[in-house]
Amino acid sequence: MTSNDAGLAVPDWPLSYGRLMPPMVGGIFYEHGHRMVATFVGMVTVILAIWTGAREARSWVRRLGWLNLTVVVVQGLLGGLTVLYFLPPAISMAHASLAQAFFCITITLAVVTGRGWIEEEALPAPAGAPSIRSLSLWLVGAVYLQTVLGAGNRHNAIGILPHIAGATGVMVLVIWLAVLAHRHYPAHWARHAALLGTVAALQTILGVATLLVKNAAMTAVQPMPDRVWSATTHVALGALTLAIALVFALRVCRRFPGSASAGEKGVSRTPEIPGLDFSV
Repeated sequence: MTSNDAGLAVPDWPLSYGRLMPPMVGGIFYEHGHRMVATFVGMVTVILAIWTGAREARSWVRRLGWLNLTVVVVQGLLGGLTVLYFLPPAISMAHASLAQAFFCITITLAVVTGRGWIEEEALPAPAGAPSIRSLSLWLVGAVYLQTVLGAGNRHNAIGILPHIAGATGVMVLVIWLAVLAHRHYPAHWARHAALLGTVAALQTILGVATLLVKNAAMTAVQPMPDRVWSATTHVALGALTLAIALVFALRVCRRFPGSASAGEKGVSRTPEIPGLDFSV
């Protein structure tokens, strides 16, 4: 929608031109289509929160489900405000950034309710191996911050230089994590880190290509397809990078909690994340 400059194709909210279903033509297709998908996501999140609250034994997971619902409601309200106040950069940036937070919470719920998480054994890190717990958590924070900086640039709230600096920092952390995992940890951890590195590298290349395409199409009367697809793919691949980094960090915190004794099946300690109890 943003890549097609369709942000104000529908000037009212919550209705679209005073209707539930306007003619799906031009920019209205992207703007109202975005609202339809958002509504569906909100409905599924309500079901997920209720289901988690009713069936999940762990209190922190139940709270996470309700937090997820709260975030998606606020996300919807921010989307409405972006329309009513004619796309203010700060609100548009917050809208995009909160979407990534919602994505992270949903991924976390999917991981911690899976059988693999529940049956995982908490073990000490390999003898002599540097800990990658803190590094993996720092990487998640860095990638999330990078998505925020990208949203700021995309919605004209900040310039491109902070986003470029953020990309450099992320790549340093990704390479560092990949080297540690390859040298000191079992093969499946190294493969996960290598996957993360590959996706992050592709994302960096795509970011450069997107910037070049954007600059070349600066004088175009309307968004060109190459600009639309490069920018949209860049955003999507950024979200994928965040997802892979988050899953890696969650798996590391579950497998190597730091203080649990070796072989203590199904038990782990809080991995230094305030407010969350990672015990089964």
